[in-house]
Order: sequence, then structure tokens, then C-alpha cells
Amino acid sequence: MASTTEGNQDGVVHRVALELERRIVCGDICPGQKLPSQRKLAEDLGVSRSSVREAVQELQSKGLIETYHGGGSFSKNLLEGFYQLPITTSHTDQQLLKDQQFSSHDIQHQVMEMREILEGEAAYFAALRASDRQLEALSEEYQRMLRRSSGETTLKKAKADLRFHMMIAESSHHLLVISISQVMYSKYFNAIYGVLSRTLKKTGKYPPKISMQHADIYQAVIGRDARAARQAASEHIRYTRQQLTGPFRS
Repeated sequence: MASTTEGNQDGVVHRVALELERRIVCGDICPGQKLPSQRKLAEDLGVSRSSVREAVQELQSKGLIETYHGGGSFSKNLLEGFYQLPITTSHTDQQLLKDQQFSSHDIQHQVMEMREILEGEAAYFAALRASDRQLEALSEEYQRMLRRSSGETTLKKAKADLRFHMMIAESSHHLLVISISQVMYSKYFNAIYGVLSRTLKKTGKYPPKISMQHADIYQAVIGRDARAARQAASEHIRYTRQQLTGPFRS
């Protein structure tokens, strides 16, 4: 039979594990984000480092985090391993897609349709839930994006654009919004880049309306106007999607 001391220790470890799991599920710790050091967690939670270490091991066994020797522990994106990119560069897959009449243009449309839904909700929850520190970081990133908007390559503009939107998603404190956004941006970056590239070729320049829409999203989130943030983000993606030309098969 376990001693009272051992029972108390098990209870502390379980409570610490539950608290860390709550932070992950609530999006306080984003997928891919490094957890604070065990010393910092022990101080914050008022427990011993050994309790934190055992709690981290418990979450690791549940597949919620992964730990690297000497590199710390990171929250996992639980969707990553189950998400398969439907377009690859292999000749066999390209022929299969051709036989199915499924093109990269179709993918671009579908990605933008998904972004319209996802980013509206990300902006909505970010306006409601973002911490003051996150809003400050978003403001700094927005200013950097403005400085990069001229004289940069299309690729750099696309990456800057996605960093801005990803920061909004991470500020939503919504686990699924963050996880799906990360998967979307990493798996489908080429499709998103393709949309911007087509837009630039069509107009010959970075559309001023996109910059204005970014400003509307930013101001709404910073001003904590959730409805305006959702509307601005959805309209922004809808406008970008409309820049695509050619037929789309539903």
C-alpha cells in the first residue's frame, strides 16, 4: 500500500498535469510552443521541480507534448500526423490528380474558402481573448509587415502575410483554431503563395485594398471589437479569393 506521502505526491503530480493540459487545451500554450522551464513552472505553481518533471512525463506519455534532451518540452500539434496533403510532386500522384480532373487551381480555391471560415473565427476570438502581451506583439508584427510591404519579393510578402494571420490565430486561445491554422499554413503554403503570385501578376502590384483590409483586421483585434474583426478577416479572404480567375469545379 502506498504511503500517505506517496499518495500526496501523486495527487500533486496529477494536479500539475491537469493544469498544464488545461493550458494546452485552452490555447494558452500553443501547438509547437516551448513550455516554460521546469524551474519556472515549479515557481508559478508552487510545487517541487520533481512534481513538474513527473507531470511533464505524464503528458508526454499521453502524446500531448514531446521533450528533447537539453532542448526542453514542446506542445504537440495533435492534428499534424493525421493530415495528409492531397497534392505531392510524385509523377504517380500528379497523373492520378490529372485523371480525376483535380488541379492546383482547385486547391487554391478550396484553401481560400477554408481560410475565409477559419480566419474570421480566429480574429473574432483573438479580439476577445488575446492577452495584452499578445496584442503588443501583434502590433509590432503589423508594423514590420508594413515596412516590408514595398520592395520585397512575392515570397517574402507571402511569408509576412501568413505570420500576421498566424499571430492572430495564436492569440485566439482556441486549440482547434490554432492547430488547424498551423496545419493549413504549413501544408498549403504553396497554394497560398500561388494565390498571391497570381494576384500580383494580374494587377502588376500588391493590391492596396489588401493593405487596407489588413489595417481593418488589426484595428478591430487591437480594439477588441470581435464582430468587426470577424467581418474584416472574412471579407479580406473573400476579396483575395475573388482575385483568382478561371473556372472552379465544386
